[in-house]
Amino acid sequence: MLALALLAGRAAAQGDDEHALGAVREEIRAVEARLSRQTTERDVELKNLRSAELAAAAASEELKRVRTEFREQRARHDTLARESAEAARRVARERDALAGQVRLSYMTGREELVKLLLSQENPATLGRMLVYYDYFNRARSSRIAAASREVAVLDSLAAESARLEQELEELVQKQAREVEAQERARAERRAALARIESSIADAGGKIASLRLEEERLSELVVELAELLEDLPRGAEEPFAAQKGTLAWPVDGKIAQGFGQPRDGGPLRWNGVLLAAATGTAVQAVYYGRVAFADWLPGLGLLIIVDHGGGYMSLYGHNEALLKESGEWVSPGDEIAQVGDSGGQAEPGLYFEIRHNGAPEDPRQWVQRP
Repeated sequence: MLALALLAGRAAAQGDDEHALGAVREEIRAVEARLSRQTTERDVELKNLRSAELAAAAASEELKRVRTEFREQRARHDTLARESAEAARRVARERDALAGQVRLSYMTGREELVKLLLSQENPATLGRMLVYYDYFNRARSSRIAAASREVAVLDSLAAESARLEQELEELVQKQAREVEAQERARAERRAALARIESSIADAGGKIASLRLEEERLSELVVELAELLEDLPRGAEEPFAAQKGTLAWPVDGKIAQGFGQPRDGGPLRWNGVLLAAATGTAVQAVYYGRVAFADWLPGLGLLIIVDHGGGYMSLYGHNEALLKESGEWVSPGDEIAQVGDSGGQAEPGLYFEIRHNGAPEDPRQWVQRP
């Protein structure tokens, strides 16, 4: 009986263990399924965020263009208004001069008539003088008429310019509202992505996501280097000879340094994050050709410049890209504008320098302050 009881106890314990193991496996499968769903949702939100940030960048560029056109139209209107005012002053001066001339002609004519009556002088002299005054008056009247027509034309042009200026001002306001709408849509997409990223981070998916982004970027850099290695370069000296002489792409403090831990995990920064205000001009550090200008997960609006010899410079988290793939750039050319795309918490520029796909410390390449 005792042996049977022991066997029964062991069988029950074994059944409990198998049940617990099954529960654990089921829980693991549930977590894996949840992570799979969250990863899929994140990929969808990344695509949505890319579309939203590209649309916001396009709207910002259009607003900038319309504002420039509005300023130019206002300057043309001001010029026309000044010219119209000057023409009106000329008309007033001519009219005053004509009035004086008529008075002088009248007074002179009366004086000459008295002389003629008292002294019996030749009437032909008085006639010639009156004819001369008539010529002067008609010539000045022609100038007044011409100046008046000029005033009318300038007033018409100024009115048309004012109408165009009003239309452009309305267009600026409309485009500004469009930018606000795009920014709200971008903020919504970023908030949705942040919620998903937070869930993934809770399950340990954040580091895996970062590693995937790093692998994607590394693969992209190597692939682009292989595709562009035979292209001619515009620089007089190779990029390798510029070490320690380059200028920073933006003027800003280093918020994250090369090699520092990233997000508190084992990954480290492959470049530097430069704090700068949104819209700050991003300048190319050396001659080269744009190899990539698009949106990339984790780096947002990214532009990569190939400098030849296996060297590339990368500029990420931009608000807008001002160059396209294939375009040549020179040192100091404005290639982008600082932003916070790609999920960056604060505006700033992420800057890397790579050689044959391997990141190098950018501080070794730029001029020391």
